[in-house]
Amino acid sequence: MGDEGWRWSDAWIFVSLVIAGGAGRHRRAPSSRRPEGVRLTDVLSTADHLNHAIPARQEVEAAVRRLIGADLITVTDGWFRVTPTGERLWRTRPHGGLSTTVETMHNVLTRRHPPGTAEWELDEEEHAAAVQEYAARVRIPAPRRSPENDGR
Repeated sequence: MGDEGWRWSDAWIFVSLVIAGGAGRHRRAPSSRRPEGVRLTDVLSTADHLNHAIPARQEVEAAVRRLIGADLITVTDGWFRVTPTGERLWRTRPHGGLSTTVETMHNVLTRRHPPGTAEWELDEEEHAAAVQEYAARVRIPAPRRSPENDGR
């Protein structure tokens, strides 16, 4: 699997994890981020924001295996984190607009860092639960003001 090169979906998952975890914020110190990392729902939410699609279970599983094997991320007890190696790679990438971030990161991965392989599985039920949690988040309607409390 490691000989195949990086896939676009690997970069998509990596960028989603970076942004969801706050490592993508300009000059934000690692000590100011949540030390436990982010949950799968947050990664899927950010991935949907970036590409208007929720990654399939197989895409997430394959990408995470390759990213863990390359020492770019870790996953412990369901918490996803960017490693110091992953953060260095992220911070030294060429900068552009958000719309090209995944493509830029794919090119950086391809040129600078070989993919790895690691044992990691994403259970079908865990993926489905994360998708369902995300769907519930985006379906929550904004609070409506009653005509009596509209501030007039």
